[in-house]
Amino acid sequence: MADGPRYSVPFRRRREGKTDYKLRKALVRSGRPRAVVRLTNKYVYIQITEATLQGDLVRASASSKELSKLGWKGGEGNLPSAYLTGVLAARRAIAKGVKEAILDIGLKPSTKGSKLFAALKGLSDAGLTIPHSPEPLPPTERIGGGHISSYAKSLLSQPDLYKKRFSAYLGRGLRPEDLSSHFDQVKQAIKTGPLETKA
Repeated sequence: MADGPRYSVPFRRRREGKTDYKLRKALVRSGRPRAVVRLTNKYVYIQITEATLQGDLVRASASSKELSKLGWKGGEGNLPSAYLTGVLAARRAIAKGVKEAILDIGLKPSTKGSKLFAALKGLSDAGLTIPHSPEPLPPTERIGGGHISSYAKSLLSQPDLYKKRFSAYLGRGLRPEDLSSHFDQVKQAIKTGPLETKA
């Protein structure tokens, strides 16, 4: 570890690799709310926050965990669920009077076509104004789960492998080859249904 009279110890969250303070400063100084997108191995979390002197104020939030209560039978950590979570978060933010935001992806790399940009697409499509370029957004076919449906159809001739790969989908009563149409139904339900899910 470096030492000397001119060495200063980085903030704890920077040392732990949790916060890029230079980036956060730029986001906060923009004066606009932040659309904070965070991913885990299983879920997608989105918060619309505003920076205050007392800390971040969360104006609206949504999690892919909530999607099952809205009829979603697909996975909760894939591209379609990231998009749907973005739609739900944007609806809630707009209902609270938030009309625009800037994307905050934290320390995640900005990989083209990733779940981060699927969430951004959902936020934008639901009416929240977020400056972005269309290049990194996933194709519409992938956002709707078309790639999953196509893969499921290719395994229909191998029943054992099909059941093994898609046991979670089948257990929830969804044939994976029907995911695209199911996605459209749930998307419409989120756009027109209640803003809050039942506990």
